[in-house]
Amino acid sequence: MEPTVAAPQSVTWRVHLDRAMWVAGVRSLMLQALHPVAMQGVWQRSDFMADPTGRLLRTADYVATTTYGSPAEAETLAGRVRAVHRRLGFTDPATGRRHRPDDPDLLLWVHCAEVVSYLEVVVRAGLRLAPGDADRYFAEQARMAAYVGLRPVDVPASVPEMRRYLAGVRPVLRATPEAVRAVRFLLWPAVPERLKGLAPLKPLWFPVGALAYHTLPAWARRAYAVLPEVPGTQPAATAALGVLRSVLHASPQALYNKLFDEVTIRRSVAARERLVAAGYDLRRGFVGLGDPDTWPTPGRRADPAPPGRRRSLEA
Repeated sequence: MEPTVAAPQSVTWRVHLDRAMWVAGVRSLMLQALHPVAMQGVWQRSDFMADPTGRLLRTADYVATTTYGSPAEAETLAGRVRAVHRRLGFTDPATGRRHRPDDPDLLLWVHCAEVVSYLEVVVRAGLRLAPGDADRYFAEQARMAAYVGLRPVDVPASVPEMRRYLAGVRPVLRATPEAVRAVRFLLWPAVPERLKGLAPLKPLWFPVGALAYHTLPAWARRAYAVLPEVPGTQPAATAALGVLRSVLHASPQALYNKLFDEVTIRRSVAARERLVAAGYDLRRGFVGLGDPDTWPTPGRRADPAPPGRRRSLEA
């Protein structure tokens, strides 16, 4: 059995350990908000407006746990998430129908919006993928979807399957007033009371939020119409995303770890111990383990297409 949920040789490992995932996580929230029913669930039953930092850190911990956590850690955390979903209900004001966050259609939308956002952003930021890696990533994540209660057979497990799913759900998506308010909030969130000391640094958040917004597909940006679109915005966003990724990857691990909750750091330490015990070389850290140059795979090569010219899954 692998010492971590996702093997270090997996595409999941490479994508989720990329530090551009901070932008990808915010982008996924903006994309998810375009589903009116899913947005109502967040609006009525989530605390993200009161504690946006906590929501983002909990999401980061979930991604970390289902990447380099142990299988037992992942199942325990996922079990808590499923239990919370079972207890919550909300009403769609457009239809009067009651829903739960674990309705399969809603779970599937949230899952797909997340994994598409993760892949789109980190590749656009500069992560190089080999041919077939995007298919492998979706297949790996389809299996991971079982943690939230989905049947892997019902989840898109390749690029063509994901394109079909996104095209099929597109007519349902729209920017409701709640979704627009959520996006505006994500661009300039309130500072929680426990982090008031960091309030002077709040302006540093806006570039992250703006990059998340500008990496949304064009139809989503048109629906929101929150930030201006001027000629050259998209090439500039791609360049800025690459710079941000480089800065984050150049940051010392001890400094970068300050972005995470203590529980996530403890999972990281435990994962390192398990990997060392299994014979992995961690002298280059987790990202080094995920670098394809560090594992022998005959015939594997990086995709030479520049990130900014890749065809979007959501076009």
